[in-house]
Amino acid sequence: MSEYAASGTRSGGAGQPANRAESSATGTLYGLGVGPGDPELLTVKAFRILKQSPVIAYPRKKSGAQSYALKIAETYVDTTAKEMLGLTFPMTKDREALEKSWNKTVDAVWEHLAAGRDVAFLTEGDPMLYSTFIHMMRFLKQRHPEAKTVSVPGISSVNASASRLGIPLADGDERIAIVPATDDYGAVREAIEEHDCVVFIKVAKVIDLMLQVLGDLGLTDKAAVLTKVTSAEESVWLDVRELQGRQLEYLTLMVVRK
Repeated sequence: MSEYAASGTRSGGAGQPANRAESSATGTLYGLGVGPGDPELLTVKAFRILKQSPVIAYPRKKSGAQSYALKIAETYVDTTAKEMLGLTFPMTKDREALEKSWNKTVDAVWEHLAAGRDVAFLTEGDPMLYSTFIHMMRFLKQRHPEAKTVSVPGISSVNASASRLGIPLADGDERIAIVPATDDYGAVREAIEEHDCVVFIKVAKVIDLMLQVLGDLGLTDKAAVLTKVTSAEESVWLDVRELQGRQLEYLTLMVVRK
């Protein structure tokens, strides 16, 4: 797949800018993984595309809300020199509301792409791992099959947490799972029992249930919880008993290593 960037220069390697005069006038949507929180964990490729893309799109929960992904990238971007496109993604399961919101979002992005402008869509972690970009890419392709999209990998909070804790996620023939935490006791217990290591994401709303499962399995001392890992706002709990009944931020995960 050809890739295009705002500089208008050509390079033969994959992911390099292409000359618009020699290609379609349509811009490229880049899913840009900006890492887990520490700006120094941004990749060189993501840095290059940030600099070259005239439009920077970033997700937020509601209009005017702060974007965690943008906060990471702002270290390297002069927001006054870019077209900043804040995209609102409401936290709801109402299908009608979601469809209306996604149609509006796709229209906003396509307006720039159709005019030949590349759009760098920021996402914390990796764009292909539980990311808003996955849905952005899917909806854009449904409405505009000709749209060009490119995913630029980023360091996920899963990898960052292992490094922060100094523990391996998997070694040799060990099995690892990355699981969205739910209020299903049986599913949580099964995931732990069947794997050597489990990283549970989105644990904030079910932390008490998670602690119950760990206690029943005798694995409370084998778990750690991290919020906004590697960022200036990072919190780490090595004794997860302290979290009983606590309110945690959305970007919180739990690592269970047997």
